[in-house]
Parts: sequence; C-alpha cells; structure tokens
Amino acid sequence: MAEMLKRGSPAGAGRGPGIPEDVPVLAVDGLVVEHRNRTTGEVFRAVDGVCLRIGAGESAAVVGESGSGKTTLAMAATGLGPRSGGEIELLGHSLDAIGRRRLRELRREVQIVFQDPHGSLDSRQSVRSGLRELRGLQRERTAWIDDAGLLERVRLSPDLLDRYPHQLSGGQAQRVCIARALLMRPRLIVADEPTSGLDVSVQADVLELLREVRESTGAAMLMISHDLAVVRAVCDTAHVMRHGRVVESGPCETVFTSPADDYTRELLAAMPGGRWRARR
Repeated sequence: MAEMLKRGSPAGAGRGPGIPEDVPVLAVDGLVVEHRNRTTGEVFRAVDGVCLRIGAGESAAVVGESGSGKTTLAMAATGLGPRSGGEIELLGHSLDAIGRRRLRELRREVQIVFQDPHGSLDSRQSVRSGLRELRGLQRERTAWIDDAGLLERVRLSPDLLDRYPHQLSGGQAQRVCIARALLMRPRLIVADEPTSGLDVSVQADVLELLREVRESTGAAMLMISHDLAVVRAVCDTAHVMRHGRVVESGPCETVFTSPADDYTRELLAAMPGGRWRARR
C-alpha cells in the first residue's frame, strides 16, 4: 500500500516551495477562543492559552473528553473557526498579517476528514460527481491523478465511483473522504475523530491508511480524538486537553508510558485494559 501511494504521489504536498526547513507547517502560540452567551452575556473560554507545533510529515494529536475544546482548537488553529487571542502561523504565514484572499488560498492547503463520513458527503452526488466538482474548483491542484487511480490509492474499487453515499459502508465512505482530501494535495490534514462509529476492524484499516498517506505525501496531520489507542497508533506527539487547556504534552510514548498529569492517568485508566489508576 505504501508503494502504491508513493507512485504518482501528489506533488506539492508536504513542506512545499519557499518554506525553510525550520518553519513548522502549523505553529500555535497562546490560542484563546471565547464564546459569549447571548442571553446572559457570560463569556465561556473554550480554548485557553494553547500552544502547539507541527512540522512537515509530523503527526500531532489533541486528546481529551467530549467538550474539552479539541475541535474548537483545530478549527481556530487552521483559520477555519473564530479566534479571540493568540498567534497562529500556517505554512510560515501569520494569520494576522495576511488578507482574506491569501487566507482563502492557504485554506486550500488544509483538508479535513470529519467524524461522520456520510454527513460529509453530498447525498445527491455520486462519488464521481463529487470528485468532478472538486476538480472544477481546483483544476491545477487535482490534475495529478484520475478518479480510478485515486480510489485505488485508498483501497477502494473504481466500481464505487457511480455509487451514492447511502450505498457505501461507513468504512468506504470514510475512505472516499480521505481520497477527496488527498486529491487536493494538502500540506496539513486535520482528522477530527475519523474512526468514531466505525467497527474495530474498519478503524484499524482507516488508521493505517491515514498513516500511509502522511508518510508517502509528507503532509502534516493534526488528529483530534478522545481515543488514546487511536492516537498511539498514528501520532508522534500528544497534547492532552481538559476544560480548554493543555494539561500535558510530549511524545506519544512518553505520555502513554509515563503520564505526568492525573487527568492523563484517568484517560489511560479508562482505556480497555488500562493499567493506570487515577490518584484520589
């Protein structure tokens, strides 16, 4: 599979031209996202002073329970969601120093694989017509491969091109979403709970595919997940979030084998077969 992805890989993925080796694909410093209750006027801080960096070809995870601010962080960090404070550099460009047109151009370099693959696909479009629409919007970026070759790279038969989302299994639909992201030659892939709701065997296949896509194209990946086992299988580093703040971060193996924070221990203890017990 890895060799298949490397042959005819999307040129332009990874660091890309004009970006020095020491410049991360994504750099976030002191990110703050606040929401105001329209009725009471109360301000809720969903993301509170978060910092992270991802280099080309690297994979970082943001983990935590539901409501910890993971997805809000990912959307704000990539310029796809609101931000109240902090600094963000995407592909070496400060989001505060560029105009809307340049921001739209940079957003082409970021592709998102969402939690619900069927909800991400237009129910009125076949797989083929959905790809045709993308190609019409971004002709130069998508001309590197044909539809059949693209599906083969994500372990799908070209026979599925004329199927509609409701005719696809969850695993097939998620692989179509990965194919659509790969078609755009992204330099950063945001995977937001990409295996949630899939069968265990299908989860493993999708995770292996994401890992191979990252390694073969050089694209960076930001993984959002509540499942620490998923994170450990795919990512280099982990950032553990609780109530909008990162309480622990570091290499995945260090976080998993020598957790420093009680909350991380609680998450590990909740894993099937988890050996850590939370301190009381």
